[in-house]
Amino acid sequence: MPRVLAIDLGTKRTGLAVTDPLKILANPLETVETNQLMTFLKAYCAKEEVEVLVLGLPIRLNGQDNEMTPRVLKLKQELEQVFPEKKIALVDERFTSKMAMQSMIAMGSKKKDRREKAGNLDKVSAAIILQSYLAQQ
Repeated sequence: MPRVLAIDLGTKRTGLAVTDPLKILANPLETVETNQLMTFLKAYCAKEEVEVLVLGLPIRLNGQDNEMTPRVLKLKQELEQVFPEKKIALVDERFTSKMAMQSMIAMGSKKKDRREKAGNLDKVSAAIILQSYLAQQ
């Protein structure tokens, strides 16, 4: 069964999360260097069936774009060209980093592990974005 994959785009690193085959649970997948994102996605989609790519859309509390919004919209256009058969969805990502940090604290992550932003926080944020998408469906 096809999965749904979420992307939390960052300037240096990008967090990824994926559903289980039944599309019930959102699980952190990986954190990749942003400049390697398309290579990773092409390889992942070649080996796993993915029907929807969900992008976290960064917007301010007042609903205005922030400095990352144009980058996310550009990535959306790239994804539409590279994966024309896949649905590309945008999901409001306000508060996901804060929620990810709170989740990690609640799960008992040590302060040292939480500081390792290179992996944990980015992919947990992507999982929260994905869970939000699933809840909307």
